[in-house]
Amino acid sequence: MIGIWALGAYLAVILLWTTVIKRSVGEAMLLGFLVVLPFTGSAAQTGWDAFYDAITDEIVYATMAFVFMGYLLERTGVLDRLIDLLNSLIGGVKGGPAWVSTVASAGLGGVVHNQAAIAATVGSVTIPWMEKSRLDKPSAATLVAGNAGMGITFPFSASMFVLVGSATVGPLLQVNDLVLPLLIGGLWCFLHRLIVTYVLIRKSDMAPLDRAHRTPFRRAFAQGWGTTLLFVVVAIPLIITSGAIANALSDWTGSDVAKSVSVIAWIPVVLIITGTILGRKRLPRSPKAYWDFLQQSAPRFGVVGVTVVFAFAGANALAATGLPKQMTALLNDLHLPLWLLAILIGLIVIAVAAPLSATATMAAVGTVGVATLVAAGVPATTAAVAVLVFSSCEAAVPPGGAPLYVACGIADVDPYKTFARLFVLYALPLLAIGVLIAVGVLPI
Repeated sequence: MIGIWALGAYLAVILLWTTVIKRSVGEAMLLGFLVVLPFTGSAAQTGWDAFYDAITDEIVYATMAFVFMGYLLERTGVLDRLIDLLNSLIGGVKGGPAWVSTVASAGLGGVVHNQAAIAATVGSVTIPWMEKSRLDKPSAATLVAGNAGMGITFPFSASMFVLVGSATVGPLLQVNDLVLPLLIGGLWCFLHRLIVTYVLIRKSDMAPLDRAHRTPFRRAFAQGWGTTLLFVVVAIPLIITSGAIANALSDWTGSDVAKSVSVIAWIPVVLIITGTILGRKRLPRSPKAYWDFLQQSAPRFGVVGVTVVFAFAGANALAATGLPKQMTALLNDLHLPLWLLAILIGLIVIAVAAPLSATATMAAVGTVGVATLVAAGVPATTAAVAVLVFSSCEAAVPPGGAPLYVACGIADVDPYKTFARLFVLYALPLLAIGVLIAVGVLPI
């Protein structure tokens, strides 16, 4: 059971470094990777192989491309125009700002995927609106933090890439196989967020947002209609690589288009191109301005890059210890019914996600969770979607992740006042959704 001991050491180092010493998760993932190596029996060779596989994986490139895309859309004001358009459409109904916050978080979740960025972008606009509409501050912060988790439950998040790119899950399914099931799983989570929003509005005395705080629809549409193209262009690589069009192109070219065209490589490319066109008026105008623009994006690349690379490397090293087989055998020896096994895996993933990011959680226990569910007879895509839903509780379980503190900082509220609401309204329902997906009650 050396792999399980390695996992224990890995988690202990990461938790100690992030919660007690309060250093960055990137440093924690590096240290976790180094701690696992002695358990592999050939630390130097295994360490090099695990690291090399991580830095040469196209998924790492795709993650960096998505990070830049999110930065580009934010800095050029494209996301602000999208939120203004949503506000002009539904901001005038009872609880309008809360509905805008939820719908905007879902939309950005399908494009940006960074939970803290979603909370910051949506929260900075909608939390003041919600307060003006008489929703109390803790509820507004709870809504924004809870909604930020939708960045994990839609394709193509870093957590999804870490999961599918791992040595454990990679052989079980391809990225293309997971796209549509995860999209459907994300829609189930979106439905849950809409229900929570409705409950919070009903329990409050929210009024429609005053017209003075809403951009008239004609002006908002004229300024922001192009932002809807972000969702249209995502479909292009998916259409090319699936269905009748993929078959026709394969016959024409003589090669399998689905395997020749990398969806995860091309989606961020088409989004960056689209974002550049939509935000061209706010792009830098000189070489120096471009250099400053790129320099300001560096902190995002540093944190995410180090985290993803060493999350991959750590997952590869843990796989080399035999962890997936050992943990799967241990859980299967319990002879639990599938529903109870799914609950146990969900609780493990959620417990780890509480102090860690969703990406780190996938590297630590997500791959094992998928392998265990697959061994119990769950299809690989279904198991992956369920585990990603579990991990989306990053900001919904105390002490919570960055989205919670971003939302509470904007609302100027003590994070402690949101803990119980987040747990009841988001963590427990998401656990239930993941379990229902795993056992086949919620189809994907």
